[in-house]
Amino acid sequence: MDIRIERVADGRERVATVLLPASKSLSARALLVASMAGCPQLVDGAADCDDTDALRRGLATSNGAVNVGAAGTAMRFLAAYYAATPGTNVTLDGTARMRQRPVAPLVDALLQAGADVTWGGEEGFPPLVIKGRRLQPFDVAMRGDVSSQFVSAMMMIAPLCGGGTIRLTTPLTSLPYVEMTAAVMERYGARVEVASDRVTVAGDPYRAAAMAIEADWSAASYWYALTAVVPTLTVRLPGLTTDSLQGDSRIAAIMRDLGVATDIDGGVITLRHRRPPLCCSCPHSFYADLADVPDLAQTIVVTLCLLERAFRITGLHTLRVKETDRLEALRTELARFGYLLRTTTDSIEWHGQRCPAETLPRIDTHDDHRMAMAMAVAAVAHGPAVIERAEVVTKSYPDFWRHLAEAFPNIILP
Repeated sequence: MDIRIERVADGRERVATVLLPASKSLSARALLVASMAGCPQLVDGAADCDDTDALRRGLATSNGAVNVGAAGTAMRFLAAYYAATPGTNVTLDGTARMRQRPVAPLVDALLQAGADVTWGGEEGFPPLVIKGRRLQPFDVAMRGDVSSQFVSAMMMIAPLCGGGTIRLTTPLTSLPYVEMTAAVMERYGARVEVASDRVTVAGDPYRAAAMAIEADWSAASYWYALTAVVPTLTVRLPGLTTDSLQGDSRIAAIMRDLGVATDIDGGVITLRHRRPPLCCSCPHSFYADLADVPDLAQTIVVTLCLLERAFRITGLHTLRVKETDRLEALRTELARFGYLLRTTTDSIEWHGQRCPAETLPRIDTHDDHRMAMAMAVAAVAHGPAVIERAEVVTKSYPDFWRHLAEAFPNIILP
């Protein structure tokens, strides 16, 4: 059983033991690098979700049309992989939303490296027409502030090209993800140096290795949020470590300031509700720059509103071009619960402004798995709600609704 609910004391307190999915980010990198090393079968426990399924299908295809759906990670990583794989001839495409997500910085870097990539539609966006060839050692310039996955994609193909240097023309967004990429590559024999203005990959070829995938800290963030807003809930999460390669493990430190204690014992992390500490100079405000971990933003914003904590969160410019415009989606959907938020190009804030809440909120997930799961926390705290297009969670956490229903039966699905 991958979730177990125990009731203690007077029956109100609950202990939920939840087996989280494997890390999607680690799985994608390990599957791609292991394929280039010739040992994909040695990746143990890779995530079973829409994004990794799209990547697996892509890695098994070398000719014709490849549709990755809404899997942005697969789009970026496969584009580089195909370009550096001789004999490949594909048209790489996705959903209507994917065709609105920019990919020009990656394509420009691939062209600098000598790749054969052309636009299959509007310039700057998928679909991409790619004819693979053997690339030589490269020295390319690319922006670092659009998506760290563009940088990671170029890093991972560098050993196939005899090495490569990526010179960053703008500051790097989401550094922990680039460091994760480097760590996975090193597991398979690559030598990588990550600096503030460049990434250098030596010419050593990949070699076969085994890799086990740890549980997903991004998925854990929703259980942190639930613990923060439900005082009677304790959550046990096996398979996580605080020295994780995943940048989203930062959620433990952030949630400590929002009233969640993290205890570690024998490979199991236990989350317990605690009264949050308050800063004497600003007892109700919260500030964070989440440029390194933007995937945590929705969870943290929802939690802060539910705790009635005024806040300002910055470093979120990449959220405008994710599965949806996540800043606008947060502003729209939290208004259904009575919270009036303000957004800028790269920030979101709330200072206590309210509006009438809907009696039975109908939450639009905006075809975004992280919107669905973050807003589910609001539904748990406020009471019944309708979660529209709830199935979108299969992108990263297919069992989320089943797990949530075991712990909280007041979520209404379509």
